[in-house]
Amino acid sequence: MSAATTPRLPPCDLAIIGGGAGGVLAAMQALRQATTPLRIVMIEPRDVLAQGAAYATSHGEHVLNVPAGRMSAFDDRPADFLDHVVATTPAGGPDRETLAHAFIERRRYGDYLRTRLQEAIAASHASLQIVHDSVLELDARDDGATLRLAGHGALEARGVVLAVGNTPKPLPARGAPQLPEGHSIAAWDFDAVKAIPVDADLCIVGSGLSMVDTVLSLADNGHAGTIHVLSRHALLPLPHCHGPAATYDPAPLQTMDLRARMRFLRAAAKQAVADGLPWQAAMERIRPHGQALWQSMSIADQRRFLRHVVRQWDVHRHRIAPEVHAKLQALLDRGQLRLHRGRLDTVMAEGRCLRVTTHTRDGRTDEFDVDYVVNATGVEMRAQTMRNPLLHDLLGKGHAQAGPHGIGLKAARDGRMVDAEGNPQPRVFILGSLRIGCVWESIAIPELRGQAETAVRELFAAVPA
Repeated sequence: MSAATTPRLPPCDLAIIGGGAGGVLAAMQALRQATTPLRIVMIEPRDVLAQGAAYATSHGEHVLNVPAGRMSAFDDRPADFLDHVVATTPAGGPDRETLAHAFIERRRYGDYLRTRLQEAIAASHASLQIVHDSVLELDARDDGATLRLAGHGALEARGVVLAVGNTPKPLPARGAPQLPEGHSIAAWDFDAVKAIPVDADLCIVGSGLSMVDTVLSLADNGHAGTIHVLSRHALLPLPHCHGPAATYDPAPLQTMDLRARMRFLRAAAKQAVADGLPWQAAMERIRPHGQALWQSMSIADQRRFLRHVVRQWDVHRHRIAPEVHAKLQALLDRGQLRLHRGRLDTVMAEGRCLRVTTHTRDGRTDEFDVDYVVNATGVEMRAQTMRNPLLHDLLGKGHAQAGPHGIGLKAARDGRMVDAEGNPQPRVFILGSLRIGCVWESIAIPELRGQAETAVRELFAAVPA
């Protein structure tokens, strides 16, 4: 239906742009906090909510990277997801204590968010309208914003939460656009990965969490072909380990430079092991302090971190279930999973195969032939390259500016979007991956739920009833 024939939307009190996990968390907070019959509109092009990159999978082998006991959607109800898991686990299954430490299927988390959203709708003074459309433009004002939707035209909103979610990076190789159809697959295209023939050889570009999902799907299929994994550092995510956090005081870290912080954390990990704890206990201790640690670093040290430390940080901080790590290790031990350290240069069709050419750190060129290439390079962090018309519009009009180091968008401490002149937009808040440059830790559920709660509280305080 064209914009000319699609009914115009009436004005709303709050527009939430994006219906992934972040947008759903914001909607639940708005429904919970509303004390009057406010009108809330969520704009999301996909048919199913809470199915962003993380929770769109329908395959049981993809599990959460955090135990169920720590995945609540609400700060004031820390066991809420666990309650849902217990209530939806068939009789005779694991007990509550076992489930609290279990790494649950990711598809169940999307179900959980949708269930809680429906409950919030039923209990709220406010109303929620879900509009399956895309936002192309946003003009911010002191008293709200005007949104232009692809199909519904203009929408007037008194407040906006921008939760556009994650955008995958393109395959960083010459020749990638010319590859035969169906032989270059995005790791987030879970069904296409599952359809790879079991005897095919393939190259997964990237060695992070998206690579893990791909390997798990292949293993679930009984894959027999060779799985090449290529990344600049050839480092795989490390496993979680059950146990308490270490007890050291992390406060001194905020006054140290990056080099001193690294020494401090290595010493803390060694001390944890000496105390009979796993090294992971040292990382658990600083988990709640990630944003403060990033914001207390100098700009120069942040740049050094992004150049030299970020991959080491990622594999130690963003860990995976022990049983998942064991599956990866088994594939490595038998030689089916092969790690390559280097930078992808070209991918070209050579007869019936794809030839992958890489450059190693010592200047050598390496080549190998595969049947498929899977792009697992992760999320795009630069707003200018996210291929999102709304972000291009915001930056082009000066309603927003790029975040530190060009990552995401710049936001004030409370999440308000900052314009090109450095002024916070009074009634436009951003959350999730767009705030990575400002706060670094910004895409896990604890950060998303906190950002959503703050944004809604501040907007409702600013918008008269």
